Amino acid sequence: MTERRVYLVDDEAVVRRSVGFMLKTSGYHIDAYESGEAFLKDAAGLAPGCVLLDVRLDGMDGLAVQEALKERGILLPVVIMTGHGDVGLAVRAMKAGAVDFLEKPFEKTAVITALELAHMRNEGRAALDQLAAQANAQLNCLTPREREVLGGLVEGKSNKVIAYDLGISPRTVEIHRANLMTKLAVNSLSDALKIAFAARLSDLGGELSHHSKSETA
Repeated sequence: MTERRVYLVDDEAVVRRSVGFMLKTSGYHIDAYESGEAFLKDAAGLAPGCVLLDVRLDGMDGLAVQEALKERGILLPVVIMTGHGDVGLAVRAMKAGAVDFLEKPFEKTAVITALELAHMRNEGRAALDQLAAQANAQLNCLTPREREVLGGLVEGKSNKVIAYDLGISPRTVEIHRANLMTKLAVNSLSDALKIAFAARLSDLGGELSHHSKSETA
C-alpha cells in the first residue's frame, strides 16, 4: 500500500496512540490532533487525505468540526468514530456527508476499509459507483415494506414512530427490522445503515409519507 494521509482527531491520548500505531504499520501517514479546534487551525493548508474524526470531543464536537469543514469549503472526506449508543449521531454525520462511521472498539480491517472508501472519494467516482451498485443489489432482496422500515431507521426514527408512519404495530416493525437484517446478513443496525447509505438511500425515509397510515403490512 502506498502511503496515504490520515488526520486523526480524538481527545483521548490512548486512542491517538493505538489507532495511530495501527495505521502507521499499515502504510498510512498519520497526523494526530487532540481537539477539533486544533485540527481546524491547520485544515485549510493540509495535503489531500482523509479525516478520522471522533464524534464526541471536548470543546467542539465532531459534528461541529464536520460542519466547519463544509462551511470553509475544505473537501477532506470524513470517517466518523462513535462510542456505543452513538448510532443516531453517526446517522446525522452520514447525512452531513461523512463517508462512513466506525463504532468503538473497531477492528483493523474495519478502519482500513472505511479509510479506503474515504480515499476513493478523493480519487474518483468509479469505485464509489461500483460500491453503490453492490449495496443496491443487496437491498433488492428486501420487500417494499422492509425498505420502508429501513428508510425510517435511516432517518433515525424509533420503531414506534415508524409504526405510526406506516399504520402498523411496533411489533410488526420489529419483525420487518429483524427480517431485513437477516436478508442483508448483518448483525447490527449500524451495518444495515451502512448498506443503506452506500446505496445512497439517505432520502429513503421520504417514502414513508407517501403511504397511507391505514395501510396494512
